[in-house]
Formats: sequence, structure tokens, C-alpha cells
Amino acid sequence: MKLLLLARPRGFCAGVDRAIHIVEGALKKFGSPIYVRHEIVHNQFVVDSLRNRGAIFVETINEVPEGATVIFSAHGVAAAVYEDAEKRHLRVLDATCPLVKRVHSSACRHYAEGKHIILIGHSMHAEVEGTVGQLPPGAITVVRDIRDIQNLHFENPGKLAYITQTTLSIAETRNIIAALREKFPGIKGLEKGDLCYATGNRQAAVSELCARVQLLLVVGASNSSNSSRLRELGEEKGVESRLIASAADLRKEWLENIDTVGLSSGASAPEVLVQGVVSWIREAFPEVEVQECVTLEEHTKFQLPPELAGL
Repeated sequence: MKLLLLARPRGFCAGVDRAIHIVEGALKKFGSPIYVRHEIVHNQFVVDSLRNRGAIFVETINEVPEGATVIFSAHGVAAAVYEDAEKRHLRVLDATCPLVKRVHSSACRHYAEGKHIILIGHSMHAEVEGTVGQLPPGAITVVRDIRDIQNLHFENPGKLAYITQTTLSIAETRNIIAALREKFPGIKGLEKGDLCYATGNRQAAVSELCARVQLLLVVGASNSSNSSRLRELGEEKGVESRLIASAADLRKEWLENIDTVGLSSGASAPEVLVQGVVSWIREAFPEVEVQECVTLEEHTKFQLPPELAGL
């Protein structure tokens, strides 16, 4: 192995960075324990690090003692979760990504206009569950791919709108939107869907990387949607691609007889894990050259909640 190319941008997006800082800030201001509903972001290393500092991760509000502090994850939660938290007199810090919040607002606006909403996304993903839960049951239909669209039938096809999960494949989402518009010409929605800036930027960086490498490594969790999409994108480009949680997953035989390897990471994967992979490769292949492959620079930042201002 001769060359390791690092995609940039990679790793934490502004929404993930904000969510983690909210947990850290809450621990600093209020002390432990701080309760977090669901994984704050989809990365076990991050979750374990915060757990070791006093965060307690739960799946339901009922697991949080009355009057305690609870943080909602970056993926967002259903409206009923806010109601349950209020009933239990919990102090709520909302770490929902502002871009996910924007999707929630779009769903509520379309619903108020009398439209039925089609949500393009993965039905079991926490973000999709939170978005569906913004409205009454039956108000949103989830579709994952073009095949799902073939089975869609509505009494009033002239009153439809679509929204999307923020972390999908750009190309696949474009094709699904085109299929929706072909079947329902009057459907409303953003031309490119609601994919977030980080999703697009990381996929663009990986696309550029794939033109130069024989193997793509993506650092990220298996339950991270945006990380999985990066691996799938590499495969679509004809490059052998592997999703790894950390350097511990690496196998030297993957890299033998390969000159150039590309390395990226999902939006919830910390840079320390990427550098762990770099260190492992340098130790295994001392002559390797490491280069940054810069597609663009990111400068997006999201503010912390007012309760944590100044931390």
C-alpha cells in the first residue's frame, strides 16, 4: 500500500457537534446524572464516552425519574414524547438537529394545508419515527424506494406533499422524487428533498475520492444511516467499500496488493476514530503516504439551547 487519501469534509456535522455539546454542557451545569432519550448520536464510542461522564441513556421517558433533566437526541422525537416529559415535570434540553426540526415544520405546514404527506426514508430509523410522530396516525406514509411508490393509492391525489429523511443517498432520493412526481404530478415538495448539507458534502467528497482509490474505508456505526450511505456510494462507484466502527475492525489482508485507499467517516463518527485508523495503517505499512483530499470546507455552526448559553 502506497497512498492513503482522507476525504474532507468527513466526520461530525454541526447537528452532531451541537448534540454532544448539549450533553457535555448539561453535565457541567447540572451535574450527573443527566438522562438522554435514545443514543444522542449513532456512534457507540460517543455514547460510551458520555456514559462514562454521567449520562444515562434510556429508550422511554418512563425510565427518567420525575423532575430530572432529559435530553432528546439529534434525531428528534415524536410530539407525544414532549407531552410525556411535561407530565413528568422533566427539564428538557432538546438536541434535535435544527435541520431535522425544519423537516418537522414542513410536515406540520403541509398537514395544516390539508395535504397527505409522503415521507421518503427508512421506517425504523429514529429520525423517521420522530417525524411521523409530529402528526396524528395515518397523516404520513413512509416510502423507502421506488417499488413502494407503485403500491401507493390515495383518494385525493391532488392534495399530496413529500418530505425526506435528512441522511439519504442523494442519487436514490432524486430518483424517488422523480417517480413520485411522475405518478402524482401535483405533489408538492422541495426539488432535492430535505437532505442536509452534511449528507451532500460527505457524499460529494466520497464520490471524488472513489475516482482515485481501489478500496474505500468508512468509519461509522452500522446503525448510522449517513455512514451506510457512504459505503453504498463507494460500491455504486465500483470501489470495494467497507464500513468499520474503528481500527479494531481492520484486517491487513484487505489492504495487501492495493496501492491507494480512501478513508472517510460518517457525520456521527469522531475524528479520533479516523486518526486511529490512520495510525493503524501507518504502523502496518510504514512507507504509506497520507494526503488530505479536500472537496470543500465546512463552517456551519448551530447554537446551543438558551439554558446552556455561554458554556
